[in-house]
Amino acid sequence: MDFFHSSFLVMLFWLFVGHFICDYPLQGDYLAQAKNRHTEIGKHVWRHALIGHGFIHAGAVVLATGSLFLGMLELIAHCYIDSMKNDGHLTFAQDQYLHYACKLAWAIVAYLAFFYFR
Repeated sequence: MDFFHSSFLVMLFWLFVGHFICDYPLQGDYLAQAKNRHTEIGKHVWRHALIGHGFIHAGAVVLATGSLFLGMLELIAHCYIDSMKNDGHLTFAQDQYLHYACKLAWAIVAYLAFFYFR
């Protein structure tokens, strides 16, 4: 496997690791409840909590890809996907699959941008 293919896989690996870290230990029960407007605490703080959670994920994407643009796309996508789950339009599994699909998309875009702009 050449350098560029292995670097794509390494980037995708770190995007997935970042997702696991951000969605589980860094989220915790408080943030999971607070980012949902249908919970008692979320009624008051859901916008701030959801955006904060999205920024945590955006930071992981920037660290893995080196792209602020992809980080901002992650912020938007992550908040939208989580809102859809919180409103009952997605199951937990569908939510997770969409998050992983985004990570795959960011890795592909970063990889192609590297070849296009080098």
